[in-house]
Amino acid sequence: MELRIFVEPQQGATYADQLAVARTAEETGFGAFFRSDHYVAMNVDGAPGPTDSWITLGAIGRETSTIRLGTLVTSATFRFPGPLAISVAQVDEMSGGRVELGLGAGWFAEEHAAYAIPFPDVKERFDRFEETLEIVTGLWEAQGPYTFRGEHFSLTDSPALPKPAQKHVPIVLGGAGKKRSAALAARFADEYNTPFVPVAEAAAVWARVDADAVAAGRDPQSIIKSAAQVVCGGSDEATVARRAATIGRELPELRENGLTGSAGEIVDKLGTFAEAGASRVYLQVLDQSDLDHVEWIGAEVLPQVADL
Repeated sequence: MELRIFVEPQQGATYADQLAVARTAEETGFGAFFRSDHYVAMNVDGAPGPTDSWITLGAIGRETSTIRLGTLVTSATFRFPGPLAISVAQVDEMSGGRVELGLGAGWFAEEHAAYAIPFPDVKERFDRFEETLEIVTGLWEAQGPYTFRGEHFSLTDSPALPKPAQKHVPIVLGGAGKKRSAALAARFADEYNTPFVPVAEAAAVWARVDADAVAAGRDPQSIIKSAAQVVCGGSDEATVARRAATIGRELPELRENGLTGSAGEIVDKLGTFAEAGASRVYLQVLDQSDLDHVEWIGAEVLPQVADL
């Protein structure tokens, strides 16, 4: 199993905070540094304010050397598909080919209202999301001018430049895996992520994704199954309790809904996800100032999960 570090900068983190976590994750041996893509905080004031995900990742790409970088997930409502393809391709080149694009339809109405971003109904958001996936991947794959005609977006003789440094930028989709998202995963996803749900629920989602992949004539094993879980660990119960209090969570709730406690407890729970089919887990680190936490996970948990 591969472990990745995942942060929520909209909750209150500067670029420097994120860079420090990314560098610590790289030095400690984690597979990737991913960040959310939000413009408004949830349940906190969010000071000093949001940071743009792709500007941030471009800069981090220049200040790290090996760790992979991506979003979990960019909302398709935030950017037109053509400029999004350009931004991600440029960050991929800036990082030497280490980018992965997590992309979703968008869900958080308040951040759209706060920053004058249109927020259509669910059906239209998914329609636009599907066209965005077609356009972004089409622009990257095109050999020459690219034209697309859709209900919401049309491109005429796009030069389809720049190209990413990677031959193929991995696409990460995720969510509840209902009819439409599972079908889109079968067409476009290299990875399907189930965020913050129990292992049984995650397994049910992955089964739906696999069924749609088979129906589309695709090998379901070609889609990586991953989960995202909040992490709160430590070498003793007092340390775990302190970290839980810092992020405003209760230990019993965290033990039920996250990866919490000693290294052994965390590894055991990761094992249940591995048994259900996950080969990758994103560890949501909510206190980005606690670099010791990331280092502890790297030292005590990471070596134990390689064979899961």
